[in-house]
Amino acid sequence: MDQIAVDPALLEAARAARRVVVFSGAGMSAESGVPTFRDAQTGLWERFDPAELATPQAWETDPALVWAWYQWRTGLVRHVQPNDGHRALAAWARRVPMTLVTQNVDDLHERAGSEVAAHLHGSLFTPRCSVCSAPHPSDGGLDVEPTGPVAPPACARCGGDVRPGAVWFGEALPEDAWTRAADAVDACDLMVVVGTSAVVYPAAGLPRRAVESGATVIEINPEATDLSPLVHHSWRTTAAVGLPALVAAVGANP
Repeated sequence: MDQIAVDPALLEAARAARRVVVFSGAGMSAESGVPTFRDAQTGLWERFDPAELATPQAWETDPALVWAWYQWRTGLVRHVQPNDGHRALAAWARRVPMTLVTQNVDDLHERAGSEVAAHLHGSLFTPRCSVCSAPHPSDGGLDVEPTGPVAPPACARCGGDVRPGAVWFGEALPEDAWTRAADAVDACDLMVVVGTSAVVYPAAGLPRRAVESGATVIEINPEATDLSPLVHHSWRTTAAVGLPALVAAVGANP
């Protein structure tokens, strides 16, 4: 398939960049077939609101039920692959200093060869103790949809229940991840916002922060978003189509 043309002004901004921040959202992973929050609501899960499973209150009420759902989601993610957009970013990062910040809880950026500076909403693959916060090895989730609750493992350090590594509704973002993201945004001269509607705060404030700091901001999204009127370039395409074209035009072939 022939690559699509890149707007000359957008391409000029990308070629001139010396410090790039890429900010990715759910649209980045959707093209790999990552199930959305609600796509994992089959079988046992059809009677649950996913937003109610992703809360500290749900964990306190029934940790085995919450653990089972997250292990199911982790297994679903493990069976999909990075797309051309993920691979293009890894290639670009070999040519220019790049900080990758994502709202996604999957590991597709890493599997494509990128280093992620900040998982703002945590990761399915970094479970930790709910008591002492000690990290716990990920077992990659479940291959078969569970038919009932699954008891979480015990922490090797304190014996507490190990919880999913994703940030739940009502929880603060990881302070270290937020600091790394904010510092990178303040120092960048180009920010590429890809696959996010930029409505979930505080993460959604990062592109606006980049604009205010004087960086050029490029949005790659097939649909207009609340961010579109604020950015310098808004490209109506998807991550898997637009990023390979942009990176190839810049001269960092995937």
